[in-house]
Formats: sequence, C-alpha cells, structure tokens
Amino acid sequence: MKKKNILVLCTGNSCRSQMAEGYLKLFANKKANIYSAGIETHGVNPHAIATMREDGVDISNHTSNNIDEYYNVAFDFVITVCDHANERCPVFTGNAQKFHHNFPDPAKAIGTTEEIQERFRNVRKQIKTYCEEFVSDNL
Repeated sequence: MKKKNILVLCTGNSCRSQMAEGYLKLFANKKANIYSAGIETHGVNPHAIATMREDGVDISNHTSNNIDEYYNVAFDFVITVCDHANERCPVFTGNAQKFHHNFPDPAKAIGTTEEIQERFRNVRKQIKTYCEEFVSDNL
C-alpha cells in the first residue's frame, strides 16, 4: 500500500506544526510521509524542542520550511493547526483532505520561565492527543 503524504501547516512552522510533525511521525510508524510548513518561516522554537524532548520525541533536527517548497507533493491530508494558516492555506491540487484544529500558540506565552514552559506542555499535550487520534482514524 502506498504511503500517505501528510502536511501540517501553521503560520511560522516554529512550534505547533513542528510538535505535530514529531508526534505524527511517532504514531504513524512509517505508514506516512510527514511534512510540516508555514505560511512564513520563523525557525524551530527552542522551547518546542525542549518540550518535545521531555516526552521522548527529538525534533532538534527539524527545519522551518515554507509552504512554497511543497507545491509538487501530492498530499493526502493537510492539517492546519492555527486559524491564520487555515485562512491563508493555499489550494492544493489533487484530493487532499483538509483538517483544522486551532491550537493555542505557546510562542506567545509570557511570564516566568516555568509559566512559559507550562504553556508549551499544555499545548504539547493537546497536539499529542490530536495526532494520536488522527493516525488512529485516518491511517
């Protein structure tokens, strides 16, 4: 059976889409090719890397990619993880099924280091649950 191509799309491809890419790779267990991209590229957020590492998922080698890099990929699924990306999501040719879930942006967290880290952990938990259910329902 052909591997599915899954794109996770966010505004800056720095936090939410990177975490989702990490979890989808983990849960899909090589049943799909997982990509993430942004409408813009902001670099991978160090808090996202640290938060995922706490849960045993290494995203330190991920890169921040622009959606324009993937126009030649035939996606089966496109998952937008923020309202901004959902509103600005380009139209993909082919039969890609589109999914949307607006996760809070942990990069906008303010406060002490511990408060910011807690915000990242909360969003990580939401993304992990979503990705596990997505794989279970669609792959």
